[in-house]
Amino acid sequence: MRGAFGLLLLVLVGCGEPLPEATPLHIPEPDAFAKIIYPADNPTTREGLALGRRLFFDPILSSDSTISCGSCHEPALAFADGQARSIGIDGRVGRRNSPGLANVGYLHETLFWDGRASNLEAQALHPIADPNEMGGSWPVVISKLRRHPVYADAFREAFGLADINRLNPDHVGKALAQFQRSLISADSKYDRVQRGEATYTEAEALGAAIFFDFGDQPEEPKWFGKIPTGECAHCHTAPHFTNQRFFNNGLDEVIDLTKFKDKGRGAVTANPYENGLFRAPSLRNVALTAPYMHDGRMANLEEVVDHYDTGGRYAENRSANVMPIGLKPEEKAGLVAFLQTLTDSSFVTNPAYQPLQLK
Repeated sequence: MRGAFGLLLLVLVGCGEPLPEATPLHIPEPDAFAKIIYPADNPTTREGLALGRRLFFDPILSSDSTISCGSCHEPALAFADGQARSIGIDGRVGRRNSPGLANVGYLHETLFWDGRASNLEAQALHPIADPNEMGGSWPVVISKLRRHPVYADAFREAFGLADINRLNPDHVGKALAQFQRSLISADSKYDRVQRGEATYTEAEALGAAIFFDFGDQPEEPKWFGKIPTGECAHCHTAPHFTNQRFFNNGLDEVIDLTKFKDKGRGAVTANPYENGLFRAPSLRNVALTAPYMHDGRMANLEEVVDHYDTGGRYAENRSANVMPIGLKPEEKAGLVAFLQTLTDSSFVTNPAYQPLQLK
């Protein structure tokens, strides 16, 4: 009995006082979006979200306290970093481009360019464990957090940890995931047009018609005449502008599927036919997240449009949706103009998404 009572006391009491329960927090979501699927073991709470926001921008999560999640995911750049490939600890260059995080909480399929993480909680753990990103030393990071006077109390409040020695990487991943699920972008010009609050310019409307293949419809827009089929929305499906699947989009000519420099999805699944396949990224705020592609090889949206217009390079597993389009200069400009309507300036300036310092 004495042992059971001691265990109960340890769970219920910290520093002689009952541990308060974290406060459930409802985050409003746009009517146009399907609801976020919250894990049963990680509901959003006021304390957990605040902790995750602090951790996201705090370099304490790197082994030498120089790199934070926010180093590669800057709010002003829609949580990308403007680099071809992310720069990590000691100036080490990462393998791939840092994607933006707008609406990442809605992406319920596997995450990362290669899909190696099954959810946001798991995703958040990878950069900290990567020697080229944040140093790869979880024991060092956890030790720093346990000793930190403010973080120790914050983890107790967010996750009911009576004993801070029970803090582990899962708690860090859950806090970071709570913050990332709050990153909702739904007030771009595209969204306002959908709500009937704005109208496209002629160039934007032409780009939208190409992007969504309006020319395939029985009643195509008469003011454009015959427009080419862009095939864009097959992979970049509204409202999040990704179907969350993996494709070879014709970046490299490869005769032998084993010869891809970066095997992408194939390195995770060990399926040779998935070598060179990468996750279709969301195009939300895409004008702010240059450079483009998994390795950042394209500097601007004009290069991206030119690539798809040519139909890409040959590989046996190149997506059937990547084919020569034959765009005229004004049609290319229209596509770029439409992609720019996906910029949500209120998202990148939202005070709730900026760094939150420890008090």
